[in-house]
Amino acid sequence: MLKNFRITAILEGISYLLLFLVGMPLKYLLAHTTTNMIIGYIHGFLFILYVVLAILVCYHRQWSLKRFSLLFIAALLPFGTFYAEKKYLREA
Repeated sequence: MLKNFRITAILEGISYLLLFLVGMPLKYLLAHTTTNMIIGYIHGFLFILYVVLAILVCYHRQWSLKRFSLLFIAALLPFGTFYAEKKYLREA
């Protein structure tokens, strides 16, 4: 399950960056909303999957609420899931 969580963390981080670096400029500079919508749906799904897997991994590995909170906050920050994957998920 940890391997799936690591992969989801990386994919969620990539989708977050794509949303900001591709989707938003296309939406606001060129009025092209379809790409932003598609990337947004994918990112939303990956974000929810990331949080659910964070809850499950923290429960099964008996990690603290502090570690879960750090993993959750990482999903809200650009590059945060990459940092969390390297710092907290590789060593586990």
